[in-house]
This record gives sequence, C-alpha cells and structure tokens, in this order.
Amino acid sequence: MGILQGKNILVTGVLTDSSIAFHIAKLAQEEGATVLLSSYGRVMSLTTRISGRLPQTAPVIELDVTNQEHLDALADRVREHVSHLDGVVHSIGFAPEAALGGNFLNTAWEDVATAVHVSAYSLKSLTMATRSLFNGGGSVVGLDFDATVAWPKYDWMGVAKAALESTSRYLARDLGAENIRVNLVAAGPIRTMAAKSIPGFDEFEKVWNERSPLEWDVTDPVPAAKAAVALLSDWFPKTTAEIIHVDGGLHAMGA
Repeated sequence: MGILQGKNILVTGVLTDSSIAFHIAKLAQEEGATVLLSSYGRVMSLTTRISGRLPQTAPVIELDVTNQEHLDALADRVREHVSHLDGVVHSIGFAPEAALGGNFLNTAWEDVATAVHVSAYSLKSLTMATRSLFNGGGSVVGLDFDATVAWPKYDWMGVAKAALESTSRYLARDLGAENIRVNLVAAGPIRTMAAKSIPGFDEFEKVWNERSPLEWDVTDPVPAAKAAVALLSDWFPKTTAEIIHVDGGLHAMGA
C-alpha cells in the first residue's frame, strides 16, 4: 500500500514530462492517489497530452489562478471527479521578461505586480478556492526556489518567491485550526520549461556544481517530487509553515 493510498490530489503546473509537477503527479499515482491536474488557456492541450504519459490518465480542469471566475468554480469542477481533496500542489510561477535578467532597477510595477500575483498571491487564491474540499484537513505543498539570498538574473522572481514563502507561513497560521498544513519544497535548479525562461540559468548550474555538498543533477526532478509526495502524505502530520530544501545542501553552505 502506497503512502497516498485513497487520497485525492490536485496538481497544478504540469506542462511537460520534465517538470517537477509531472513527477509529483506520477509518484502520487504510484503511491495510490487519485490525481487531478489543472491547466489554462492555450496550454490546456499540452497538459492534456502530457496527462496521457502518467500511469493513469488524469482529468484536466481549467484554472487560471488570476481569473476569479475560475477560482470560484474550481471546487465544483473538482467535485465532478472526486468528492473531496486531501492535497493540493502549487506549481505556478511566472515573471515577465522585463522582470528578469538583470533589469531589477528598471522593472516597471506592472511587471512586478504580475510576477507577485501569479507566483505568490496565487498560493492564497488556490488554497482558498480548494479550502471547502478538505474534509477534516489536508496538505498544501508549493514549489519554491530559496529566496533568502539574491541570485544572478533572478531579480523580481526572487522577490516573488520571498512573498511565496511568507504567504505560506501566514496560510499555515490561519488554516492550522482546520488541520490544513501548508509547506514548501525549495528545489535546486532543474532544467524545466520555466527554467528556460530565466536568462543566465546556466549560472545556477555552475553554482550548484561547485558548491553543493551532494552531487546535483539539473536533469533530475525526482528528488524534489519525492519530498512533495512525502509532505502530501500522513508522514508529516505536524509539519506546517516549513520549507524543505531539496538542493543538495547548498542552502547551508557559506561562500
């Protein structure tokens, strides 16, 4: 019996089979969960196609986390497939090109607002949209990139990740009474579709290759996915407001 046996999990952000989100969905199914995916707009077809590469094809629900109508309808759309949820995975992040790549001092508020809305505020939006589906508790897990330091070229996405980390703590505070746990997995760099949009991503690879105590593989999303699945399970019943680092230990190393 798997550690997610009988659980219903909603996974956002599955666009390719190289993504951490895809491997979370895959491992969750292998551990016994019923998995639903969400996607939006023009990439719905991508998610639907990639769903077919899972051990069991998962339903895909339309959800744009910046669209209040989609958020308001989400619980009913989920109930078309399952009666409740036990876990939700937030794997959503976006920053306009002008907010990345060394343009920090010149980025306009409109671009900053988009990055923060999509990458941080959406954790609150998604959690509240699914709150009524948690019967007696559950687990919300978000994907993070360590925001305690300034990274080359990451710019306003780094600020958005800091906001994500803070948002997760406040959600954990306010939803703990409902036995809803909120945690993040801070993964090291993985060559995903999102990573390709970050100028100078190869600089991250160089840092990890030189400084990570454990050997780091930028092509392997499975370690981060395993951490997320563990947090979705009952094996962390009293862990909330936590950031689990799956980065080979680099976050703890000095210069």
